[in-house]
Amino acid sequence: MTYANVGTLGAAPGCRDDLVAHLTQRSTELADAGCLLYEVGVSDDQPDTVFVSELWTSAEAHRASLQLPSVQGSIEAARPLLSGDFGGFRFTVVGSPLRG
Repeated sequence: MTYANVGTLGAAPGCRDDLVAHLTQRSTELADAGCLLYEVGVSDDQPDTVFVSELWTSAEAHRASLQLPSVQGSIEAARPLLSGDFGGFRFTVVGSPLRG
């Protein structure tokens, strides 16, 4: 079953655009690791928040991706851009009206 990780990342004041640029850098390794979708968004109503929606082939694939050296490096590089405010949900996708 598909695994979803949908959340928010608090950006340090004035760092939202830099965080978005960092999160949207091309990564073929994510697809190779089982990432089906990784979308990054913003809202004018929450200027210091970045929204991330991820779909993975499984929860295990998501967990394993966190051990990749490139992902570890990306997380480390993003730390100075983050405020420490995080939120979100993780769940198993059970269906969609867009797929049979």
